[in-house]
Amino acid sequence: MSRISTRAAELSERLAQSAQAVCRHYLPAGRREGRYWMIGDVAGTPGRSLYVRLFETERGAIGNWVDAATGEHGDLVDLIRLNQRHGRLSETIDEAERFLSLPPSASDDERTAAAFAKPARAGSTTAARRLFAASKPLTGSLASAYLRSRGITRVSDLPALRFHPRCYYRPNGDDVPGTPGAFPALIAAVTDDDGVQTGTHRTWIDPSGGVKANVASPRRAMGNILGNAVRFGTADDVLIAGEGIETMLSLREVLPTMPMAAATSSAHLAAILFPPTLQRLYVARDRDAAGDAALGILTDRTQAAGIEIVSLMPDLADFNDDLRQHGALALSQRVRRHLHEQDRTRFSVD
Repeated sequence: MSRISTRAAELSERLAQSAQAVCRHYLPAGRREGRYWMIGDVAGTPGRSLYVRLFETERGAIGNWVDAATGEHGDLVDLIRLNQRHGRLSETIDEAERFLSLPPSASDDERTAAAFAKPARAGSTTAARRLFAASKPLTGSLASAYLRSRGITRVSDLPALRFHPRCYYRPNGDDVPGTPGAFPALIAAVTDDDGVQTGTHRTWIDPSGGVKANVASPRRAMGNILGNAVRFGTADDVLIAGEGIETMLSLREVLPTMPMAAATSSAHLAAILFPPTLQRLYVARDRDAAGDAALGILTDRTQAAGIEIVSLMPDLADFNDDLRQHGALALSQRVRRHLHEQDRTRFSVD
């Protein structure tokens, strides 16, 4: 390896240690989404075709990037070379050394700590994260009892779900006068595909634990929900996505190892973002007009992305109704008929 190539390799490693700062400097129109910096292309055009890894994963090292539209890829030295339109590698080395000599900005951890020290705006992502952090483990809680009353027995190993014994509820014009301002609640973390929390979903529960709270809006979300979801398992090439948390947990009763995502509503289901490696999407739609509309939009989006889509239709209004009325065995048989053979083998079905 030549001296200049050796120097480029050394700089690549140093740049990777400040990957997000590199992206902010050379690709300022992009934004961080989970473990990646998303942008349109190496020139910095707004968009989502090019992604730079900000954390090392099994799929690649920090700083590696891929442009899905063109097939271009490389490390951060390559990114700077193309971004700055250098004709010689020596120019890029000089540019990288200049960048690395700049004073470092505050780290993400420092910015996060500072943000949490300030009052959070109601409904913001920060407020959503704080609510989830202030909640208690699900196991043994009133929220766990509520889920069991809905026929959902697999309530362990659900890190996306927690319980708050007294969650603030803001009554609206449809609530009866004197509606309390707090109830127990099932708290769910809404995350992007990389597990970064963007919002929180709340289901208020009656203190008896058997039904939802008697309020006009027993379910509400806060934070950045669009495109994101409450996730059970980590999706790679196969995913089941649906509307409600209870719908997806009902399917989890019979497909405990299948990755699932609850988008929290039909509109959000239609807008859910796909993992970059997704090959097949099962849609656990509800039996109503909103479910039809969501499936139609997802069909167009998956076809454009080259992803296979498979519709899962409940017998009743939704899959939780099926579970409670027909039982787990009948639900398993109904869902199993629509799975690809390799998915029946790959994911355990009880």
